Amino acid sequence: MKQNRPAVPKLLTALALGAALTFVHCLSAQPAAAADELAPLPVKAPAPTLKGTPNDLPAGPNVEPPPEKPRPPFMAPKGVVNVAAGKKVTSSTKPFTGTLSQVTDGNKEPDDEQVVETRRGKQWVQVDLGEPARIHAIVIWHDHRFLQVFHDVIVLVADDPDFTQNVQTIFNNDVDNSAGLGIGTDKEYFETNQGRTFDAKGVVSRYIRCYTAGSSLSAINACQEIEVYALPAK
Repeated sequence: MKQNRPAVPKLLTALALGAALTFVHCLSAQPAAAADELAPLPVKAPAPTLKGTPNDLPAGPNVEPPPEKPRPPFMAPKGVVNVAAGKKVTSSTKPFTGTLSQVTDGNKEPDDEQVVETRRGKQWVQVDLGEPARIHAIVIWHDHRFLQVFHDVIVLVADDPDFTQNVQTIFNNDVDNSAGLGIGTDKEYFETNQGRTFDAKGVVSRYIRCYTAGSSLSAINACQEIEVYALPAK
């Protein structure tokens, strides 16, 4: 008596096709789900400066033109908060104007007393978050009292205060490696009341360090505020 056997090749083909369709469906659904979990970064911009625009603005292929309108909002996971608020700040040299605690005090208005200034040359300001955090964005205001470009802006993160462990570069516009930290591929940009948002891509770190080497207006280094956005610890 002849027995009926299942068409194994056809069955396997059907199963494989179904699995493939399911996989494709999952992939197509992921971006929508991820998009639903994003929201504009909750950054509060200070008032714009009332000071005049300098006559000689820097220009060239390595300088972004001054923004004519606010930049589009940076999208980050819902619920991110500024984990740098009130955190300890150190620097490569003692400031001669302002105090380091002002860098994380939340006040970034274009007032002279809100700017922390340090001496000329390559200098850095560093924030200790107190514990590692999954960082999605870093926002920095150097000095937006005047429309100016700061040179050799380098933003690094690391696991230790001496920046020897798990050091990662978030931003680097030092195109000639004058700071000795590697050749940067990012462009110089103008300081505005919007600050500058750097995409940290969810890196896990505890320390944030920002280098500068003067600006288009002065050899003096300056910083007003550093904000670091991460999801709060559970």
